[in-house]
Amino acid sequence: VENPLTLPRVAAPTEARQRPALAVSTAPSGLEGEGFPVRRAFAGVDYRHLDPFIMMDQMGEVEYAPGEPKGTPWHPHRGFETVTYLIDGTFVHQDSHGGGGTINDGDTQWMTAGSGLLHIEAPPESLVMSGGLFHGLQLWVNLPREHKMMPPRYQDIGGAKIKLLTSADGGALLRVIAGELDGHQGPGITHTPITMIHATLAPGAEVTLPWR
Repeated sequence: VENPLTLPRVAAPTEARQRPALAVSTAPSGLEGEGFPVRRAFAGVDYRHLDPFIMMDQMGEVEYAPGEPKGTPWHPHRGFETVTYLIDGTFVHQDSHGGGGTINDGDTQWMTAGSGLLHIEAPPESLVMSGGLFHGLQLWVNLPREHKMMPPRYQDIGGAKIKLLTSADGGALLRVIAGELDGHQGPGITHTPITMIHATLAPGAEVTLPWR
């Protein structure tokens, strides 16, 4: 966006109650799949504070040399959703229910495993050959009990589909991927009432959001 001030602005109402941080922790590092680096953001956090979320991994940020990019082999999921959001790089998804595609910078793939499927995530051959920057996150969202055995579903949410907003002073770019923020709806369909945004703040800027 060349000028964020042209976007709809979002501000928390003056009577809104501030929500304090419960804790601040450093996510432990590890390797996932065939060996790509991750940080486990929710490791050690009591599940009572996470529901409906199960896990969130920061994937990378890593600058791969040629031949280094890695993915995951075929593996099963059931009863929850995996949300993969890519900040930099490219990733290919395929699942046994027919869902799949390639996601690039700013794209999201929202896979509802439901009654169960197999899937695989891998860098495309071009990235394996060239190497390059890879950075994203994957969030696991639990399904409500009544939806755990629903048919699998796949949502391809391209970066051009998301709702763009800005903060009251224009110092933040807010990308609404799913759910609702101040009356503005993102394209992602959720079974649990959640809102997912990617916020980028300019140096020195602050943002206060009306949050459920």
